Amino acid sequence: MPDLIPDSFAELVRDRPADELLGALPDRAGQPRAVDGATWLDGLPALLDRLLQDWRLRVDGPSRHGECALVVPVRRHTGEAAALKVTMPHAEARHEHLALRAWDGRGAVRLLSADPVASALLLERLDADRCLRDRPLLEACEVVGLLMRDLDRPALPRIDTVATKAQRWAEQLSRGTPLVPRRLIEQAASTLPDLLTGTSASLVHEDLHDLNVLAPLPDATNRGDWLAIDPKPVAAEWAYAVAPVVWNRAEEAARASNLRTHARLRADVVAEAAGLDEDRVRAWTFVRLVLNAVWAAPHAPASDDFRARMIALAKAFTD
Repeated sequence: MPDLIPDSFAELVRDRPADELLGALPDRAGQPRAVDGATWLDGLPALLDRLLQDWRLRVDGPSRHGECALVVPVRRHTGEAAALKVTMPHAEARHEHLALRAWDGRGAVRLLSADPVASALLLERLDADRCLRDRPLLEACEVVGLLMRDLDRPALPRIDTVATKAQRWAEQLSRGTPLVPRRLIEQAASTLPDLLTGTSASLVHEDLHDLNVLAPLPDATNRGDWLAIDPKPVAAEWAYAVAPVVWNRAEEAARASNLRTHARLRADVVAEAAGLDEDRVRAWTFVRLVLNAVWAAPHAPASDDFRARMIALAKAFTD
């Protein structure tokens, strides 16, 4: 079983502390508990073995992983191809199964089964070798916008709300940091309250960008061309969710002759494809970029490059 856990994944998570946000939540039935990376890794082989037995799965290839989750290709007892995803517990992922169940395969990977306490999902298998990152940038922006239309539906009662998150953000902005220009922090702080009024809440994937979009398997039918994966669900407006398209694919932004035009074009293409208000998209994108810079500041100097990129992009969305 340990060979299902790549060394590269173990190195990523071993030294991580337990998630503070998850640890601060009241204990609830069906909710994973916060645990540090080393402890979680120690129990991962046994957890994988249990899940394979409980869901009657057999391993069907080498594991893949992202920053927080291990994905094992498997076959169900029926022979159906599937993917077993196990995530190190953190607050943003605890409602992933609820979002996927609500979307029911429309615009997103289909959920086959879930063990929320174990942060484990059994998912429809997608083509991991066909990622939206491989498509031209503006095409990818348009696809993300169209997926937002497919995913749009009323928010679920148990999902975290952007208004609740914003209480924490307002405190962080009020404290500020000398490593982020004061005018940007002040503008973000003054913009945030206006963004929290006047819109109805949808079930939103707040980390929807081209690395989180895969193609169905070649023999899949009626699944469209692209499907969202790895949702971080939040009750918000979709204008809030455009920012990750702007801050990803950093190498292409670095080559842009005019970063302001380049960054805004990304946001505008998504907004048009999704049918979103351009001004609200730009305002939310600016606020989230500034927040990223503020969050990165305590981790300097390791985060200096990331923080500088967030500041440069945020400036592109100021008038």
